[in-house]
Amino acid sequence: MVADMGMAIQAGSSDYLIKHPERRISFFQNSYIVGISLAAGIGGLLFGYDTGVISGALLYINEDFEHVKKSFILQEIIVSMALAGAIFGAAIGGYINDSLGRRIATITADISFIAGSVTMAVAPNPIVIIVGRFLVGLGVGFASITAPLYIAEVSPSEIRGGLVSANCLMITGGQFLSYVINYGLTKVPGTWRWMLGLAATPAVVQLVLMMFLPESPRWLYYKNRKEEATNVLAKIYPSPRLEDEIEILEAHLEEERNKEVKVQYSDVFRQREIRLAFICGAGLQAFQQFVGISIIMYYSPLIIQMAGFKSNENALSLSLVISGLNAAGTILGIYLIDITGRKKLVLGSLSGVVGALIILSASCYVIQHGNTKHVYGILAIVGLGIYILFFAPGMGPVPWTLNSEIYPEEYRGLCGGMSATVNWISSVIMSTSYLSLVDAIGLGQSFMVLLVIAVLAIIFVIFYMPETKGLNFAEMSKLWKERAYGKNKDNASHVEKASK
Repeated sequence: MVADMGMAIQAGSSDYLIKHPERRISFFQNSYIVGISLAAGIGGLLFGYDTGVISGALLYINEDFEHVKKSFILQEIIVSMALAGAIFGAAIGGYINDSLGRRIATITADISFIAGSVTMAVAPNPIVIIVGRFLVGLGVGFASITAPLYIAEVSPSEIRGGLVSANCLMITGGQFLSYVINYGLTKVPGTWRWMLGLAATPAVVQLVLMMFLPESPRWLYYKNRKEEATNVLAKIYPSPRLEDEIEILEAHLEEERNKEVKVQYSDVFRQREIRLAFICGAGLQAFQQFVGISIIMYYSPLIIQMAGFKSNENALSLSLVISGLNAAGTILGIYLIDITGRKKLVLGSLSGVVGALIILSASCYVIQHGNTKHVYGILAIVGLGIYILFFAPGMGPVPWTLNSEIYPEEYRGLCGGMSATVNWISSVIMSTSYLSLVDAIGLGQSFMVLLVIAVLAIIFVIFYMPETKGLNFAEMSKLWKERAYGKNKDNASHVEKASK
């Protein structure tokens, strides 16, 4: 038991699993964990679908509303209004997660998805479309913080990274599904209405499922609902690991309570270890957007048309391939994240993104200066494919995974919501400015700007991001305290051992 070991080896830690390898839980060993993760991951599916579907729907909204077609600004507003909603959703979602729990936050997201999808499907004009986009954006904001938190808190530490990354697979799967549906509906009357309205279906499914799923055991324990929490944990961990997990959870939460922490936004910046963790988490979220993923996913059909493939059908079919590569890359990331670790995966991902942006900027620069040879258009498509293949395994899932695991319990919802808000603000900046930037300096030069940002992201990761592979929540807390105040030189750090 944990107590017998004087808390030296904590349940779920790397040393604990080395000492007791028979207590390790594999990815598909427990169907209960997988079931909860898949149900919670429907939020990721909706997140992906509603952010991806607009890229194809916009082509047909332009055909129905001439004033939208003639205005880059109006197109940017339609795209970015969901992101504006996501900013509010992520900010409010942190409070709802901490005060009302992960289940209520998920149900709130589903209601927002359903309301927004129905509003867009019946919209008589672009203004109503914009209102509907804001409502689904609220749902996206709730889901972006709640799904990874919920999954992380029901997952054993040895498979936590893979399961949270599986939520990212649901996001990319939702984006891929949106491109499939977009392509399949190209000949159907009311094309864009069906594209935007269909998102209500999985939201209804998740809403029903959440009526039967448990609350996060960590949240229940922190709210002193220990019997309920133990019942959930008993379905996740077999004995004797169950007793060890409960014991370390009790000790950790008791330590946090003894601090008499009343969480406020200002505390995130006042306490050095929380500030360092938040800068890391929010920095990764910002770089995820500023290296250009929103641009690729929202505007890939338009970028493909600018590269010389003019018809809507060709643009959507090629975008479907790009989205498929995104899903394939995410599957690779699920496999690698708990093997190679978070930091190495991100550095490899960003290195590939840099190479892809060099190809994209060079080929698009040649095209925009009058060289219409088909080979340069193909080269641009290849660059898009390489970008997605490298981005998806690392920079896609790792920022969300890291933000679901690096904060103490009482700050997890708050900091997770704040970092998700940073992500959505960054995404709004990119999506509302990119077409105007292309119009001002050209497509090739716009990719050069992204290239510079990707290089800065590599520098940030090298010097600021720690490795968190295999660490339990208590070890994670210790990691940031050591970074903030230095190590106790008389004791070997479990964090250092697990990070090697």
